[in-house]
Formats: sequence, structure tokens, C-alpha cells
Amino acid sequence: MAAAESQSLSTYLPALVQIVLGLSIPAIILIVSHVFGQRAKGNYIKDKAYECGLPMEGKPHPRFAVKFYVTAMLFILFDIEVVFLVPWALVYREFLAAGIAITAATAVFLGVLVIGLAYEFKRGALEWDK
Repeated sequence: MAAAESQSLSTYLPALVQIVLGLSIPAIILIVSHVFGQRAKGNYIKDKAYECGLPMEGKPHPRFAVKFYVTAMLFILFDIEVVFLVPWALVYREFLAAGIAITAATAVFLGVLVIGLAYEFKRGALEWDK
């Protein structure tokens, strides 16, 4: 009975060590940072963010046009396409050797992406002048 309990404890020991380290290291870092950190209590100049010694001009958070966000989302969308195409390109020869036709599925995938890109061009989502 004792050997079975020892066996089960030894299987969970690495997970327990990882959990303990995962909780204790950030706590230790925060405590050391708080104790030894350079903080100037009540000193307005020292508490401000350092911006090359110059006073900040304008608002701290400028407003961006929606175009920036739309372009970023389109970039992410079409960038994820590469995530799906790279594995396909790497195993294409293996599928051909096994007699599995995946070209049609990939053509449909690329067709949907091209239709989406054409739609974005038609809607003017990629034009910066508007």
C-alpha cells in the first residue's frame, strides 16, 4: 500500500513543483521590486513618466481613425492565411504520394480569401485617402 502511495506522489511531484514555482517566483519578484524599487513618495516630478526630459505635448492617448483598426484587422486576417497555407505546403508531397487530393480544398480556401480581398478593395477599406 505504501509503495502505491509513493508511486502516485512521485507522479504528481513535478506538477506540484511547477505550480509552487509558478506562484512563488512572481510573488518574490513583486515583493523585491516593492522593497528595493526606486519610488519617490509624494514627489510629483519623480513619479511622472520620463519622456526624454521634455514635457509631454498633446493628449496622452491620441484618437486614431477607424481606418487604422480596420487595416490592422485585415492584416491579421490575411496573415492567419499563411498559418494555414504553410503546413499545407509542407505536406503537399506526402498527400500526393498517398493519393489524397487536397488541391481542390486549398483552391476553395484561397478562393474565399481572394473574394474577401476583392470585396475589401471594392468597399475601399484599404484606401487611406477616405
